[in-house]
Amino acid sequence: MARPIGIYEKATPKHFSWPERLAFAKELGFDFVEMSVDESDERLARLSWSKEQRLELVKAIYESGVRIPTICFSGHRRYPLGSNDPELEAKSLETMKQCIELAQDLGVRVIQLAGYDVYYEEKSPETRARFLKNLRQACDWAEQAQVMLAIEIMDDPFINSIEKYLAVAKEINSPYLFVYPDTGNVSAWHNDLYSEFLLGHQAIAALHLKDTYAVTEQSKGQFRDVPFGKGCVDWEEMFAVLKQTNYQGPFLIEMWSENCETVEETKVAIQEAKDFLYPLIEKAGLM
Repeated sequence: MARPIGIYEKATPKHFSWPERLAFAKELGFDFVEMSVDESDERLARLSWSKEQRLELVKAIYESGVRIPTICFSGHRRYPLGSNDPELEAKSLETMKQCIELAQDLGVRVIQLAGYDVYYEEKSPETRARFLKNLRQACDWAEQAQVMLAIEIMDDPFINSIEKYLAVAKEINSPYLFVYPDTGNVSAWHNDLYSEFLLGHQAIAALHLKDTYAVTEQSKGQFRDVPFGKGCVDWEEMFAVLKQTNYQGPFLIEMWSENCETVEETKVAIQEAKDFLYPLIEKAGLM
């Protein structure tokens, strides 16, 4: 089995149906698509899909041969696990449980969670404690459903390194909690790549390939829409470290090209990313 390489849903044309999206990914040579359940009403509505809608997608997966093994669940920006608002906190748990049930029905293995306690609210020791309490509950539900949860290394100081994730994981102590690093986010905060991946490699569920502009004293950095090769990621070092630490999991190309004017423009943008990344992956012996 070759290493699976997938594409983020938001890199594909937004107006596509799921059968069209999976066919599009297959045409471009990808093994899987990562679904997005973000904070928009449109994508949060997926948590309430009927059994018939879920079955239609499962059929499309089988017919296309392109899997959906992961969900990027960023809906917790809107409904954070550490919220000071009891209604938002309750909604965060409700949507978490719904997402686990959706994953279970679709055959999704991993739900990526945003690595912050709150996003639009002020952080405090209380928001951290609430986040940890509710993450523990989420892990219990995930264990019952046999669906892994994986925390993303973020554009936010709360969990912006694998080392910080490992501290959280030690406190939660769940066999169903993993980490989902992002090459750009790990690099933007000036983390030592070797130390990060050497310490964390046994806990990595999957990996986003993305470039970023670094956080500096003068800049808050830029965490999306940075062309591959133009940001702060040292790609040769990154792939060398992944090889050295024996990372065997999938690669997910994270891009935001869903609103290109034409499908052809989207294809060109994705092909440019592949043309940059694939030679480096192959050179490192990771394909």
